[in-house]
Amino acid sequence: MRRVGIIGVGQSLFGVRNDVTIQELAWEAVREALENAGLAQRDIEISIVGSAGTRAYELYPAVPVNEYSGFSEKGPMRVEAACATGSAALAVAYNMVASGFVNIALAVGVEKMNEVDTATSLAVGGRGGNYLWEYHFYGTTFPAYYALYATSHMARFRTTEEQLALVRVKNQKYAARNPKAQFQFEITVDEVLKSRPITWPLKLYDCSAITDGAAAVIVAGEDVIRKLHVDTPVWIEAIGYASDTSNITRREDYVSLKATKIAAQMAYKKAGIEPKDVEVAEVHDCFTIAEIMAYEDLGFAEKGKGGKFIEEGQSDIGGKVAINLSGGLLGKGHPLGATGLAMIYELVKQLREERERGRQAPLKRYIALAHNIGGTGHYGYVTVLRR
Repeated sequence: MRRVGIIGVGQSLFGVRNDVTIQELAWEAVREALENAGLAQRDIEISIVGSAGTRAYELYPAVPVNEYSGFSEKGPMRVEAACATGSAALAVAYNMVASGFVNIALAVGVEKMNEVDTATSLAVGGRGGNYLWEYHFYGTTFPAYYALYATSHMARFRTTEEQLALVRVKNQKYAARNPKAQFQFEITVDEVLKSRPITWPLKLYDCSAITDGAAAVIVAGEDVIRKLHVDTPVWIEAIGYASDTSNITRREDYVSLKATKIAAQMAYKKAGIEPKDVEVAEVHDCFTIAEIMAYEDLGFAEKGKGGKFIEEGQSDIGGKVAINLSGGLLGKGHPLGATGLAMIYELVKQLREERERGRQAPLKRYIALAHNIGGTGHYGYVTVLRR
């Protein structure tokens, strides 16, 4: 297995993208990644397309995306892992290069989620765990799932609604500075607390939105990177992965995600690092409680201290680890198939020190982490990057 590095990244504008087809949306990210790597379509040996595809008009998006992007003879392969689809696509591309199957691979994630209305989207999401025993009988949707985690965390650790709100406030501060984010504005704790209830204690601003978007990452083997004379390759040090039960009633508790903990332990061991070594991270904040649990599950904060962690500014620039400087899923947007790769896009930019003033993390060790969850912990991926 050879060392694999990232040589090109791209991301589309996130939001409600009724101005483009799914092919055009994917091409926005692919084109930027190719330009970023200094490559042409002919240099890509295989394309891995990540798309949940549950809300779009294209049931099989890999072939039309590849055709439009100029990769008609480059595969393709499609992967799906719910909200962690982008990370799964990267894992496949990484392993194909690491094993020597190909020298250069492209992972592209794309989703057009606004092809259906909100009620339909929620119903589709509710089928994302265990359809018969949760959605069919009880109508459970994703806000309800994460409200179970929020109320449990609040009951056991006295986490407050104000601490949840601080997650959105922090992430919106950076989304306001991200020209590709869906929501480019700042917000206050009071505005979060006064937003309309969705599923108590989660309010509108505690929840990520329905998003269209695409992201792409080009990976290559170390020998190829040397030949290409890449100035600042970002190395994939480790990819940790895990899963959990489809039916959440079979889980051990509702204050953490087992898939995160297992994937994180695997990634740290493979990379030979500890949580304290990570300087900048993108974590899966589909809801504000999800980010607080991620602090704890990833080892950045003690169990039950995630609320204090955000309150003390430890997840902000200047704290222990700068988290979600892209705006996160809450501010940047959450197009399922693209989310994991958009995390990598942000972290590569951070490690190259290419971010705007006020959004660039100060780095000494140049170690970054991406944490991507599918469903309510059904899939878990933790990727460690190093420059």
